[in-house]
Amino acid sequence: MPRLKAGARMRSAVCDTEIMVIAGPDEEVSLECGGTPMLDAKADRPSAGSPAPDHSAGTAMGKRYVDEAGTVELLCVKPGSGSLSLGGVALKPKDAKPLPSSD
Repeated sequence: MPRLKAGARMRSAVCDTEIMVIAGPDEEVSLECGGTPMLDAKADRPSAGSPAPDHSAGTAMGKRYVDEAGTVELLCVKPGSGSLSLGGVALKPKDAKPLPSSD
């Protein structure tokens, strides 16, 4: 299990998803995409495999994904068909901050 250091890039083993870590805990965590552990961005992707059916919601380019506690934040730099999870718990897209009104 890798440590999620800010600036680290990772890729999915089962789809085209690639992410960059914006913030992460100082401990080792299990980051998955499509139900399979993610790889270092420079690692070769296995030739076979596809996202698990219950982990195939997909990722969107430019979206940030966070865990429920807000300790992990990831930026999707290449979309894919697998969904992101941390220890089996799905990550959610981060909501945009509302802009101040201009009265």
